[in-house]
Amino acid sequence: MTKQAAIIIGAGDATGGAIARRFAREGFTSVCVRRTEEAAAPLVAEIKASGRQALAVGCDARDEEQMIALFDRIEKDVGPVEVAVFNIGANVRFPITETTARVYRKVWEMAAFAGFLTGREAARVMSPREAGTIIFTGATASMRGGAGFSAFASAKFALRALAQSMARELGPKGIHVAHTVIDGAIDTAFIRDNFPDRYKLKDEDGILNPDAIADAYWMLHNQERSAWTHELDLRPWMENF
Repeated sequence: MTKQAAIIIGAGDATGGAIARRFAREGFTSVCVRRTEEAAAPLVAEIKASGRQALAVGCDARDEEQMIALFDRIEKDVGPVEVAVFNIGANVRFPITETTARVYRKVWEMAAFAGFLTGREAARVMSPREAGTIIFTGATASMRGGAGFSAFASAKFALRALAQSMARELGPKGIHVAHTVIDGAIDTAFIRDNFPDRYKLKDEDGILNPDAIADAYWMLHNQERSAWTHELDLRPWMENF
């Protein structure tokens, strides 16, 4: 085993990518997990070009066998998993009468069930060492439902409850479980292209900077057990709450 590993489930172009870069900068091998290896390859190439270590892995986080194999592979071929970040979004908006069973089930699988598999497998490999950090990325919908977000809010509520239960069970074993509430628009291509007026607030620090979010995740990992944060809310200074 060569390095300690940080697994980022949902290492996309914004928040997940920033988290992967942040942990790689600190000497971890960032395992960048997306649905396909090809999707994660550009991020990994960027991290490697900076002289750090990263690995692209294609994995469907909703598939139990694939998730078991993922953690086994990283433990065997890369190093001990010290950090696991679940960062899959699944944010969709449908009126309740247009929310099909397929939509509801798919959102739950992506935002809640996949989080369970991530947390369980991280706990499985971390528990014998009695050390590690597991972070679940939540949203405004983790705290309150909104019109059109019945599927998304239900899944995010479930993910938050999972994080709470795991924190109580794993904290005594030396594993830090944290849940973040990302409350506000993030500096992404989606916001830029679909909400240009909101995106203009970037110049006033009015939307979330992915690198700043990643800094907060690094801070969570480095906290002493005597003062662990379980839930951390992050929002721009101008966001209402």
